[in-house]
Formats: sequence, structure tokens, C-alpha cells
Amino acid sequence: MSETTYDEPFAFHQEPVRPEWIDYNGHMNVAYYVLVFDHGTDALLDHVGLDDANRQATGSSVFVVETHVTYLNEVHEGQQLAITTQVLGVDEKRLRLFHRMYVAASGTLAATNEVMILHVDLNARRTAPFPEGAHATLADIAEGHAALENPPEAGRGIAMPAKKV
Repeated sequence: MSETTYDEPFAFHQEPVRPEWIDYNGHMNVAYYVLVFDHGTDALLDHVGLDDANRQATGSSVFVVETHVTYLNEVHEGQQLAITTQVLGVDEKRLRLFHRMYVAASGTLAATNEVMILHVDLNARRTAPFPEGAHATLADIAEGHAALENPPEAGRGIAMPAKKV
């Protein structure tokens, strides 16, 4: 039996830009970038077993506690978007992901999204350890993805350097 390797970001999710997502500037509104990235997060969570069945069985889920989006290129109605997901880190209760959004037809990088996620006991409404199997899979993925180039947008904050007058 061969060992699974994680030597590239996952490409689990694609979806088209819907007409109702277009804003008054003629491109996809910022809110829908976050929605599409969230669908990419869900695809990874489903892959590692943190899906609806797990939520029902364990009474636990994940909450996003921080997110950072960079908008690099416009996307327009009808374009197919492809999300890739890189696991930047995981510990007992936290998961840090990095998504890239591409226009599928051209391969143009449209946006990036860094996400910090906590695993939560829904009854106590407090952080709780990931289920053992999901944590082990996430740790394996994180170990494989550690060899990938660190995204230049990862860890960035928003700042407005003072201008010299």
C-alpha cells in the first residue's frame, strides 16, 4: 500500500460566478469572494471528515475566527472559479488555511484568502480538540504542505504607512 503524499495544494472546489453576485462596478462583489472561499474550506473539511455527519455525531464543528482576503484581479459573470487550498498549520484546536482563487479558463490568480479556524464543541460553545482521525489527516497534510512555498500574502495585515510630506 502506498503512502499518501501531500505535495501540492488541494484543488477540490470550482463554481461559476453567478449573475446575482455582480455589483454596480460590473464585477463580483467582495462578499461573494468570501463565499466561494468558504465553499473551498468546506470541501477540505469534508475531505478530512469534518463534515455534516461528523457534526451530527460529535456535536462539534469549526468556526472561522479570522480571515484576510487580497483582491488581485476582477472576475465576471459566468467565469468558472477554481479554488486551491494549502494547509499552513494545525494544532490540537486550530487550523490555518490559505486559499487561492483562479479563473479556471485562463489560470489567472484572482484573489487569495488566509483563514484561521477553531474547532468548537457546539454544546459548550468553547474550543475543543479536533477528532483524532481528522487531526491526524490534517497534520499529515500540513507536514506535506510545509514543503510548499509560503504564500507571499500569508500573515499579512493591513497597514497604511505614513507618507512623508
